[in-house]
Amino acid sequence: MSKAKVAVVTDSTSNLSPELAAAHNLHVIPQILNWDGASLLDGIDITPEAFYQRLATSPTIPTTSQPSAGEFLDFFKKVAETADSIVAVLVSEGLSGTIGSARTAAGMMADYPIEIVSTNSVSMGLGMIAIAAAEAAKAGNDYHQVAEAARALVPFTKIVFVVDTLEFLHKGGRIGGAKRLVGSMLAMKPLLHLVDGKIAPLASIRTKKKAVSHLLDVVSEDTAGKQVQAVIINANAEKEAEAIFAQAKERINPKSLSHCTLTPVVGTHVGPGTVGIAYIATEA
Repeated sequence: MSKAKVAVVTDSTSNLSPELAAAHNLHVIPQILNWDGASLLDGIDITPEAFYQRLATSPTIPTTSQPSAGEFLDFFKKVAETADSIVAVLVSEGLSGTIGSARTAAGMMADYPIEIVSTNSVSMGLGMIAIAAAEAAKAGNDYHQVAEAARALVPFTKIVFVVDTLEFLHKGGRIGGAKRLVGSMLAMKPLLHLVDGKIAPLASIRTKKKAVSHLLDVVSEDTAGKQVQAVIINANAEKEAEAIFAQAKERINPKSLSHCTLTPVVGTHVGPGTVGIAYIATEA
């Protein structure tokens, strides 16, 4: 069997289901969930459903870690058996040390062509960029061109989300520019987004319903007159996500619209009840 010209790698925070990853020939390296002494591979050893069920009654909150350089090296070597080059499209450096591990591993394969792409994103923001890279690879582009196709989407990729509490972001150390809100939130529902790959506050609103309404206002205004791909994301908040899906379909009129449940590693940091929209908006 002949090798592919380019293989596209991403990590499990991309929220790609096994079926979606397989459909686009994407290779997904799992992040790691550390819980009560056990190290669990994200989405493999623990599914989102099992994670949120356990989290609801657990006295402890898990921690997370990125794959080590050695784990990336093993993963890259396995993927290299199937392709002449690799493009790794990965979670924001502002949220994870994943890219550092990947770069170290790539440096240990100096005779093999690997491009590392920092997306400044996570969840399906990352996932949509990875899919676009896979489509560029399928079209016959070389690995430099595939990497550039992914990088070209980074400025147009955004995530806006509402969390029930800042507790999880605070404990996980991923709170970024929203840190100043921690002591004053009380019953407020923070509306957050990513700025330069880090979490930053967008608004503080008293109720979840109003926060979601404002989220839709923000995304609707930002995407007006543009071509939009969007994914509704949620952390064990499917009913709310379904309502947002229906409103987004009407108000944003996206070219494509889907939904996903946040993977255990991402859910650990944002906490249950989180809902949001990841989208790519380009000129029509």
